[in-house]
Amino acid sequence: MHALGTHLLVELKDCNPDAIRDLNYVRETMISAARKAKATIVDVAFHEFSPFGISGMVVIAESHLSIHTWPEYGYAAVDIFTCGDTIKPDEAARYLIEKFQCKNPSIVEMKRGIISHSGEKLPHKVSNAEFQMVS
Repeated sequence: MHALGTHLLVELKDCNPDAIRDLNYVRETMISAARKAKATIVDVAFHEFSPFGISGMVVIAESHLSIHTWPEYGYAAVDIFTCGDTIKPDEAARYLIEKFQCKNPSIVEMKRGIISHSGEKLPHKVSNAEFQMVS
């Protein structure tokens, strides 16, 4: 089975509330996680809610890493979606578990874009000529 991408749904329960409350720490940790995965960072956007909580996205050429934190519950929801086979989403997940001092992590892996394609491995990007043939 070949898929276009791997999507990790990462549940981070029992995190250090101070770590997931700090906007700069969360942003820098997510950026570092993308680098640990060997991803190509394209853009970064984060927002801090009042009285607390952070949502953020690290857009990578290979897809994205996103986070939503609830420091009052010591909880963070993270998505790591990567395309291709050179990126290491599991390394990003392990890094986040460590940096947020998560005592109760859970990771569910989903394959995305499972397409029947004559049994050959799928590229995560197609050329313009190939795209014209499909359209």
